[in-house]
Amino acid sequence: MFEYIKGSIAELTPAYVIFESAGIGYNINISLQTYSSLEGKKEGIVYLHQVVREDAHLLFGFAEKDERELFRLLISVSGVGANTARVILSSMSASEIQKAIQNADINALKQIKGIGLKTAQRIVVDLKDKVFGKELGASQLFSGLNNTSKDEALSALVMLGFNKAAAEKVLDLLLKEDNKQSVEGLIKQALKRL
Repeated sequence: MFEYIKGSIAELTPAYVIFESAGIGYNINISLQTYSSLEGKKEGIVYLHQVVREDAHLLFGFAEKDERELFRLLISVSGVGANTARVILSSMSASEIQKAIQNADINALKQIKGIGLKTAQRIVVDLKDKVFGKELGASQLFSGLNNTSKDEALSALVMLGFNKAAAEKVLDLLLKEDNKQSVEGLIKQALKRL
């Protein structure tokens, strides 16, 4: 199983990216979230999930490990294949998907192309326990420029015993004041305000 690929971006479209690494071009299917992360860059890294079928070996790439984790949860649901999961991740942000699952918001999931009532219900039923209370990371918890720093700081604060929602609010306020803080700086400032 491949973990990630790092290299130069030979071609980038909203549906796929071609990474060149060690003289080999890899065609990797991506979501719009990953496209946004890679746009304008000459080099990058994507975390991979490989799908092997009778007629094809496909690679799906994600800018964040957490987006890949959500993709893997989605494809574990009966009736949701890799391409459908990619459409879901392209239609909604990972945090919106997580909230829809946690809140059993069937209508939000039904708005996604290719997702009907029964599939939306299955996603909620199958994933509610797997997603509820789970830290899926930066792309699920935040949107913005400094996802990694926010995620790491939030994880550290939760591990220290602070309420996740309260820590999240404080971190958002801190990043509105100064969005270029280091993880350590964010944690220190958050500890003073919690």
